Amino acid sequence: MSDPTEVDLDAPVFATHEIDIAAPLEGVWGLHVAVNAWPTWQTAITDAHLDGEFAPGASFDWTSYGFSVTSTIYAVADRSRVIWGGTSSGITGIHEWLFSGTPNGTHVATNESFAGEPVEADKAGMQTALDGSLVAWLADLKTAAESRT
Repeated sequence: MSDPTEVDLDAPVFATHEIDIAAPLEGVWGLHVAVNAWPTWQTAITDAHLDGEFAPGASFDWTSYGFSVTSTIYAVADRSRVIWGGTSSGITGIHEWLFSGTPNGTHVATNESFAGEPVEADKAGMQTALDGSLVAWLADLKTAAESRT
């Protein structure tokens, strides 16, 4: 089975969110790919660890909202796109991040799909949880990036 190249558009739960950040693309990207530092600026992430470089094929372990997962990086286009995913507790998540420079800073969009039996059993609850986590992540990224400029 090959690595995903995009989120699962047929998944029972799918979320897309975006935000504009008044900070340079380089700084926003740097925060995002520095996995080991995530707990220092993300309120919901209590642990994150990546050995080596943020690159396709690398895996990292992280805990968010008490949920631990190992994610594998499937694709990286420097300062513009990341896709990673993993399966934990029967839930398969595929997560895409898109970054672009703007006249006032950086635009970040994120798309994520959830699939698996636990998702099928509680689509509404899983949708609410996924939306909430992505909105919080983007808000924390904005706060961290803007405070560093």
